[in-house]
Amino acid sequence: MSNSTAKLIVAIDGPSASGKSTVSREAAKKLKVMYVDSGALYRGATWKAVREGVDVKNAEAVIDLMNNTNWEFFIEDLVLKFTIDNEDPTDHLRSEPVRERVADIAVIPEVRVFMVERLRETAEFGDLVMEGRDIGSVVFPDATFKYYLDADPEERARRRAKELQETEGKGDVEQVLTSLKRRDTIDSTRKTAPLQIPLGAQVVNTTGMTIDEVVDRIVDEVNAYRAQA
Repeated sequence: MSNSTAKLIVAIDGPSASGKSTVSREAAKKLKVMYVDSGALYRGATWKAVREGVDVKNAEAVIDLMNNTNWEFFIEDLVLKFTIDNEDPTDHLRSEPVRERVADIAVIPEVRVFMVERLRETAEFGDLVMEGRDIGSVVFPDATFKYYLDADPEERARRRAKELQETEGKGDVEQVLTSLKRRDTIDSTRKTAPLQIPLGAQVVNTTGMTIDEVVDRIVDEVNAYRAQA
């Protein structure tokens, strides 16, 4: 599929807890375009593996499972949603079993090829903001806008711990920092589509910035582009 299927593609990459999920979601709302969380697809595959008792470190078993599942995509309130074998996994995608295993699923090359194809197909729905770890480098290398959000590891750990406290009632900063560092290592050293700053991307360090400040920067730049188009 051509990257030009959608008139406007905003790719937002970065490591875990860099703020990209909230920023992407809010920017999409303000721009009135579709929001796509690419990580949700990898978490969906992880959820399915856990549900079926498949060892996520067994690449062959994971690939076999993935090739025998039916994915259906749809838009709900300008957010990309999906079902797997007619089940909606949304409520389970952020659960601890999925969260702790998704990096092992995402490192499998065949899984990444499968997901990249699915993600490119979402452009058929129209203009979008997509967040992930290889959006501007692999999924949409010709995206209209590319951003790479980052933050100091300690700040990212504090953010994620606070989020877990609010959603699960528990969240130890040191434990989260260890988990984030493990995920960073896996993401940045995998052979297929490693986490990296995409060519031509604007790097935004969000450590000392509020979500609104980051969102407004992106929205202002995209709207200025729209005004000239």
